[in-house]
Amino acid sequence: MAHRKPTLPTRAALRRGTGARDPLLAARTATAVLVAAAVVLAVFSVTDPATDTPAERNGTWAVVVVLSIAAALLRRADPVAVDRSGLFTIVPTGGALLVCGLNAFTADTSAAAQVFVVLPTLWAASQLRGVGAWTVGVVAAVAHTAVVTSLEPLGRAVPDVVFVACTLGLATALLVHAGDRQEELVGALRRQAAVDPLTGLVTRRVLDDALASALSAVAGQGTALVLVDVDSFKSVNDRLGHPVGDDALRHLGEVLRSAVRDSDAVVSRMGGDELAVLLPGCPPEVAERRAHELLTAVRAAPLPLADGALLPLTVSIGVAHSPGHAAGLRPLYAAADAALYEAKRGGRDRVGVAGPRGVAVSGG
Repeated sequence: MAHRKPTLPTRAALRRGTGARDPLLAARTATAVLVAAAVVLAVFSVTDPATDTPAERNGTWAVVVVLSIAAALLRRADPVAVDRSGLFTIVPTGGALLVCGLNAFTADTSAAAQVFVVLPTLWAASQLRGVGAWTVGVVAAVAHTAVVTSLEPLGRAVPDVVFVACTLGLATALLVHAGDRQEELVGALRRQAAVDPLTGLVTRRVLDDALASALSAVAGQGTALVLVDVDSFKSVNDRLGHPVGDDALRHLGEVLRSAVRDSDAVVSRMGGDELAVLLPGCPPEVAERRAHELLTAVRAAPLPLADGALLPLTVSIGVAHSPGHAAGLRPLYAAADAALYEAKRGGRDRVGVAGPRGVAVSGG
């Protein structure tokens, strides 16, 4: 038997671990940090007597120029492209190495010089996902250790190295954990916003996004929109109560979901007693047939009540197709809604199909 070779992580997977949580925010904050660091270094070079030799002064100003150029380039760049290229991890890593290199070049192990090593790490921990943040933190800690131990006696170097390494590690751990937790909370809120709590179907917003994506896809067999409205739903609420009405909507959602395949349809609750089924890559004649299948499925599945009785349910359906009946999202909704109106006006428990010569209404 042939053994499959273990697969290496894909570039997309690596980018998810090292990339920015929000590329636009990362670009803005990185630009601000680079500018601030350049200004502080420039002032430091002018006012600190420790940088009074020409070589040290030139080295400091070279770093100022590099930081300024990086800030200008980052300000003009596309944040998403920068994130995809991995530069949001490379830049702070290079920044930490640059600071440590400058400290080594100027033989400066003062507290002010060592603090600069923390800045790229703090930015990375607050803006990058785990792998990227820890990469920057580890590189900064190792580079700082190498510089300080080479310039100071071991007895003085060890406390500085341990203090900075602990600071970098703790800051990275806390900020990465906070970022992960925030992403989890935002993801949970988005999932809640994407799913109707009563029926478990996706919401109108999700349907709109899916419809817009289908309409912008490469032309094929087109896209069909099927609007489903519960017949006499108000009378169900009035006669049996709103809890039964809620049960009816949940029941119909399950019937519609079971009548279509998840792989080629999106079932949504539009609001109230109106549901919708999106059929991407579906020709008009197939969409009409699927609408009649939905009509039949609802008829065949009455709602079981608490007393054991069965409540018959019917729906009226409107079908429209793009590009056959409409060319955009709003026109497609309008065409399907007009077809649904004609189905209800024609006696309910009907399918209305939009067409070039008007709406055709038929029973199941």
